Amino acid sequence: MSLMQTQYLPHVQETRARLETDAVVRTLLSPDITPALMERFLIEWSARGAYMTEPVDGWIRGAGERCIALGQEKVGRQLITHAKHEAGHHLMTIQDARVLVGTWNRRHTVTLDADALVAQEPTQAMREYRQVHEEAITGDLPLGQAAIEYEVGYLAVVLVPRILARVRAVLGQGTLDTLTFLREHAEVDVGHTALNERMMEELLRSHPEEGRRLAAVGTRGLDCYLRFLDDCLRAAREDVGIRAAAAA
Repeated sequence: MSLMQTQYLPHVQETRARLETDAVVRTLLSPDITPALMERFLIEWSARGAYMTEPVDGWIRGAGERCIALGQEKVGRQLITHAKHEAGHHLMTIQDARVLVGTWNRRHTVTLDADALVAQEPTQAMREYRQVHEEAITGDLPLGQAAIEYEVGYLAVVLVPRILARVRAVLGQGTLDTLTFLREHAEVDVGHTALNERMMEELLRSHPEEGRRLAAVGTRGLDCYLRFLDDCLRAAREDVGIRAAAAA
Protein backbone atom coordinates (compact mmCIF):
# COMPACT_ATOMS: atom_id res chain seq x y z
CA MET A 1 0.00 0.00 0.00
CA SER A 2 1.39 3.41 -0.98
CA LEU A 3 2.01 6.27 1.42
CA MET A 4 -0.49 8.35 -0.57
CA GLN A 5 -3.15 5.80 0.31
CA THR A 6 -2.31 5.74 4.01
CA GLN A 7 -1.06 9.26 4.76
CA TYR A 8 -2.97 11.45 2.28
CA LEU A 9 -6.18 9.99 0.87
CA PRO A 10 -7.95 9.44 4.22
CA HIS A 11 -7.82 13.20 4.77
CA VAL A 12 -9.42 14.21 1.46
CA GLN A 13 -12.38 11.83 1.32
CA GLU A 14 -14.85 14.14 3.03
CA THR A 15 -14.25 16.94 0.54
CA ARG A 16 -14.14 14.57 -2.43
CA ALA A 17 -17.53 13.19 -1.40
CA ARG A 18 -18.99 16.58 -2.29
CA LEU A 19 -18.48 15.68 -5.95
CA GLU A 20 -21.60 13.59 -5.41
CA THR A 21 -23.50 15.56 -2.77
CA ASP A 22 -23.09 19.29 -3.44
CA ALA A 23 -26.22 20.98 -4.77
CA VAL A 24 -24.39 22.32 -7.83
CA VAL A 25 -23.28 18.82 -8.78
CA ARG A 26 -26.76 17.37 -8.33
CA THR A 27 -28.24 20.13 -10.49
CA LEU A 28 -25.72 19.74 -13.31
CA LEU A 29 -26.18 15.97 -13.41
CA SER A 30 -29.95 16.07 -13.07
CA PRO A 31 -32.00 14.75 -16.01
CA ASP A 32 -34.34 17.69 -15.31
CA ILE A 33 -31.84 20.48 -16.01
CA THR A 34 -33.18 22.73 -18.76
CA PRO A 35 -31.20 23.34 -21.95
CA ALA A 36 -31.18 27.09 -21.27
CA LEU A 37 -29.73 26.69 -17.78
CA MET A 38 -27.10 24.19 -18.93
CA GLU A 39 -26.05 26.37 -21.85
CA ARG A 40 -25.91 29.54 -19.77
CA PHE A 41 -23.90 27.70 -17.07
CA LEU A 42 -21.35 26.56 -19.65
CA ILE A 43 -20.95 30.15 -20.79
CA GLU A 44 -20.23 31.29 -17.23
CA TRP A 45 -17.87 28.37 -16.57
CA SER A 46 -15.87 29.06 -19.71
CA ALA A 47 -15.80 32.84 -19.34
CA ARG A 48 -14.95 32.89 -15.63
CA GLY A 49 -12.61 29.93 -16.09
CA ALA A 50 -10.03 32.17 -17.72
CA TYR A 51 -9.38 33.84 -14.33
CA MET A 52 -8.99 30.42 -12.73
CA THR A 53 -6.67 29.06 -15.42
CA GLU A 54 -4.45 31.90 -16.62
CA PRO A 55 -1.92 31.75 -13.72
CA VAL A 56 -1.57 27.94 -13.66
CA ASP A 57 1.76 27.66 -15.49
CA GLY A 58 3.24 30.39 -13.28
CA TRP A 59 1.98 28.66 -10.14
CA ILE A 60 3.52 25.35 -11.12
CA ARG A 61 6.79 26.94 -12.16
CA GLY A 62 6.88 28.99 -8.95
CA ALA A 63 6.32 25.86 -6.89
CA GLY A 64 9.16 24.17 -8.76
CA GLU A 65 11.54 27.05 -8.14
CA ARG A 66 10.58 27.13 -4.47
CA CYS A 67 11.18 23.38 -4.16
CA ILE A 68 14.65 23.79 -5.64
CA ALA A 69 15.39 26.63 -3.22
CA LEU A 70 14.45 24.29 -0.36
CA GLY A 71 16.79 21.58 -1.67
CA GLN A 72 14.15 19.45 -3.41
CA GLU A 73 15.92 19.52 -6.78
CA LYS A 74 14.29 16.53 -8.47
CA VAL A 75 10.69 17.41 -7.77
CA GLY A 76 11.40 21.06 -8.52
CA ARG A 77 12.67 20.20 -12.00
CA GLN A 78 9.64 17.99 -12.60
CA LEU A 79 7.32 20.86 -11.74
CA ILE A 80 9.14 23.33 -13.96
CA THR A 81 8.95 20.92 -16.89
CA HIS A 82 5.26 20.31 -16.25
CA ALA A 83 4.56 24.06 -16.16
CA LYS A 84 5.44 24.38 -19.84
CA HIS A 85 2.49 22.17 -20.77
CA GLU A 86 0.00 24.48 -19.03
CA ALA A 87 0.96 27.77 -20.66
CA GLY A 88 -1.82 29.52 -22.54
CA HIS A 89 -4.62 27.15 -21.58
CA HIS A 90 -6.78 30.07 -20.44
CA LEU A 91 -6.99 31.10 -24.09
CA MET A 92 -8.94 27.90 -24.73
CA THR A 93 -11.55 28.86 -22.15
CA ILE A 94 -11.93 32.31 -23.67
CA GLN A 95 -12.34 30.89 -27.16
CA ASP A 96 -14.89 28.37 -25.88
CA ALA A 97 -16.82 31.20 -24.21
CA ARG A 98 -16.88 33.19 -27.46
CA VAL A 99 -18.18 30.25 -29.45
CA LEU A 100 -20.84 29.46 -26.85
CA VAL A 101 -21.91 33.12 -26.66
CA GLY A 102 -22.09 33.31 -30.45
CA THR A 103 -24.45 30.33 -30.53
CA TRP A 104 -26.53 31.79 -27.69
CA ASN A 105 -26.81 35.21 -29.35
CA ARG A 106 -28.11 33.75 -32.60
CA ARG A 107 -31.18 32.55 -30.70
CA HIS A 108 -31.82 35.49 -28.35
CA THR A 109 -32.72 39.12 -28.97
CA VAL A 110 -31.04 40.26 -25.74
CA THR A 111 -27.46 39.19 -26.41
CA LEU A 112 -24.40 38.50 -24.31
CA ASP A 113 -20.90 39.99 -24.59
CA ALA A 114 -18.26 37.29 -24.24
CA ASP A 115 -15.41 39.69 -23.50
CA ALA A 116 -17.46 41.43 -20.79
CA LEU A 117 -18.23 38.07 -19.20
CA VAL A 118 -14.54 37.14 -19.18
CA ALA A 119 -13.67 40.51 -17.62
CA GLN A 120 -16.34 40.46 -14.88
CA GLU A 121 -15.26 40.78 -11.26
CA PRO A 122 -14.12 37.50 -9.68
CA THR A 123 -16.24 36.01 -6.95
CA GLN A 124 -14.91 35.36 -3.44
CA ALA A 125 -14.34 31.69 -4.30
CA MET A 126 -12.36 32.66 -7.39
CA ARG A 127 -10.14 35.03 -5.41
CA GLU A 128 -9.61 32.42 -2.71
CA TYR A 129 -8.64 29.88 -5.36
CA ARG A 130 -5.77 32.10 -6.41
CA GLN A 131 -4.88 32.82 -2.80
CA VAL A 132 -4.54 29.18 -1.80
CA HIS A 133 -2.09 28.62 -4.68
CA GLU A 134 -0.01 31.65 -3.75
CA GLU A 135 0.13 30.64 -0.09
CA ALA A 136 1.30 27.15 -1.04
CA ILE A 137 4.06 28.44 -3.30
CA THR A 138 5.45 30.95 -0.82
CA GLY A 139 5.18 28.69 2.23
CA ASP A 140 7.41 25.93 3.53
CA LEU A 141 5.46 23.21 1.69
CA PRO A 142 5.46 24.31 -1.96
CA LEU A 143 4.44 20.83 -3.08
CA GLY A 144 1.05 21.86 -1.75
CA GLN A 145 0.65 23.27 -5.26
CA ALA A 146 0.76 19.70 -6.58
CA ALA A 147 -1.87 18.71 -4.01
CA ILE A 148 -4.22 21.43 -5.27
CA GLU A 149 -3.72 20.29 -8.86
CA TYR A 150 -4.19 16.69 -7.71
CA GLU A 151 -7.59 17.42 -6.18
CA VAL A 152 -8.83 19.68 -8.98
CA GLY A 153 -7.49 17.08 -11.42
CA TYR A 154 -9.56 14.49 -9.58
CA LEU A 155 -12.61 16.65 -10.24
CA ALA A 156 -11.61 16.87 -13.91
CA VAL A 157 -11.34 13.12 -14.41
CA VAL A 158 -14.24 12.05 -12.15
CA LEU A 159 -16.90 14.76 -12.42
CA VAL A 160 -16.25 16.57 -15.70
CA PRO A 161 -16.90 13.52 -17.93
CA ARG A 162 -20.26 13.07 -16.21
CA ILE A 163 -21.14 16.72 -16.81
CA LEU A 164 -20.06 16.41 -20.44
CA ALA A 165 -22.34 13.40 -20.82
CA ARG A 166 -25.24 15.53 -19.57
CA VAL A 167 -24.24 18.31 -21.99
CA ARG A 168 -24.43 15.86 -24.86
CA ALA A 169 -27.81 14.55 -23.69
CA VAL A 170 -29.30 18.01 -23.10
CA LEU A 171 -27.67 20.18 -25.76
CA GLY A 172 -26.31 17.72 -28.32
CA GLN A 173 -22.97 16.74 -29.78
CA GLY A 174 -22.51 20.12 -31.44
CA THR A 175 -22.33 21.95 -28.13
CA LEU A 176 -20.12 19.25 -26.65
CA ASP A 177 -17.67 19.70 -29.52
CA THR A 178 -17.26 23.39 -28.67
CA LEU A 179 -16.01 22.64 -25.15
CA THR A 180 -12.37 22.18 -26.11
CA PHE A 181 -10.91 23.07 -22.71
CA LEU A 182 -13.16 20.80 -20.68
CA ARG A 183 -12.88 17.87 -23.08
CA GLU A 184 -9.10 18.10 -23.22
CA HIS A 185 -8.65 18.35 -19.47
CA ALA A 186 -10.98 15.45 -18.78
CA GLU A 187 -8.48 13.40 -20.81
CA VAL A 188 -5.02 14.84 -20.13
CA ASP A 189 -5.52 15.40 -16.40
CA VAL A 190 -5.31 11.64 -15.95
CA GLY A 191 -1.60 11.92 -16.76
CA HIS A 192 -1.15 15.11 -14.74
CA THR A 193 -2.80 13.47 -11.75
CA ALA A 194 -0.41 10.53 -11.98
CA LEU A 195 2.58 12.91 -12.06
CA ASN A 196 1.36 14.84 -9.02
CA GLU A 197 0.76 11.57 -7.18
CA ARG A 198 4.31 10.39 -7.87
CA MET A 199 5.81 13.66 -6.64
CA MET A 200 3.80 13.63 -3.43
CA GLU A 201 4.55 9.95 -2.83
CA GLU A 202 8.25 10.76 -3.12
CA LEU A 203 7.93 13.55 -0.53
CA LEU A 204 5.99 11.29 1.84
CA ARG A 205 8.76 8.67 1.77
CA SER A 206 10.99 11.06 3.68
CA HIS A 207 8.26 13.10 5.39
CA PRO A 208 5.18 10.90 5.93
CA GLU A 209 3.90 13.34 8.54
CA GLU A 210 3.27 15.90 5.77
CA GLY A 211 0.37 13.89 4.31
CA ARG A 212 -2.22 15.64 6.42
CA ARG A 213 -0.86 19.09 5.53
CA LEU A 214 -0.77 18.28 1.82
CA ALA A 215 -4.35 17.07 2.04
CA ALA A 216 -5.44 20.25 3.81
CA VAL A 217 -4.01 22.40 1.03
CA GLY A 218 -5.44 20.20 -1.71
CA THR A 219 -8.93 20.15 -0.25
CA ARG A 220 -8.92 23.93 0.17
CA GLY A 221 -8.33 24.17 -3.56
CA LEU A 222 -11.10 21.68 -4.32
CA ASP A 223 -13.50 23.49 -1.99
CA CYS A 224 -12.81 26.77 -3.80
CA TYR A 225 -13.42 25.15 -7.17
CA LEU A 226 -16.73 23.63 -6.11
CA ARG A 227 -17.87 27.00 -4.78
CA PHE A 228 -16.74 28.56 -8.07
CA LEU A 229 -18.99 26.14 -9.96
CA ASP A 230 -21.84 27.11 -7.66
CA ASP A 231 -21.17 30.78 -8.46
CA CYS A 232 -21.37 30.00 -12.19
CA LEU A 233 -24.65 28.15 -11.73
CA ARG A 234 -26.10 30.96 -9.60
CA ALA A 235 -25.24 33.56 -12.26
CA ALA A 236 -26.71 31.35 -14.97
CA ARG A 237 -29.92 30.81 -13.00
CA GLU A 238 -30.30 34.53 -12.37
CA ASP A 239 -29.92 35.42 -16.05
CA VAL A 240 -32.24 32.67 -17.26
CA GLY A 241 -34.80 33.69 -14.65
CA ILE A 242 -34.67 37.35 -15.70
CA ARG A 243 -35.16 36.38 -19.34
CA ALA A 244 -38.08 34.11 -18.50
CA ALA A 245 -39.77 36.86 -16.47
CA ALA A 246 -39.29 39.38 -19.27
CA ALA A 247 -40.83 37.00 -21.80
CA ALA A 248 -43.87 36.25 -19.61
